[in-house]
Amino acid sequence: MQKTDTTIGTDLQKFIEKFEPSKFKMLARGIEIRGNNDLHRSITFAKELIDRLKLKLTVHHSAEMALYGGFEVVYA
Repeated sequence: MQKTDTTIGTDLQKFIEKFEPSKFKMLARGIEIRGNNDLHRSITFAKELIDRLKLKLTVHHSAEMALYGGFEVVYA
């Protein structure tokens, strides 16, 4: 269910290229990454990647999203 769009912001596009999510859904304010087997490791890696590349993005997650192995990467 991978989707690319020419209107994706530069920071978000850089994140997608480096993180290489297998499944994600475009949102108005970012993306939702789904189907992670090791959710904690994926969230940690996403945060480290955002910090290392100095992107204007943040990671959001909740217990509901954890049920399907998902979290959001949105504009800060």
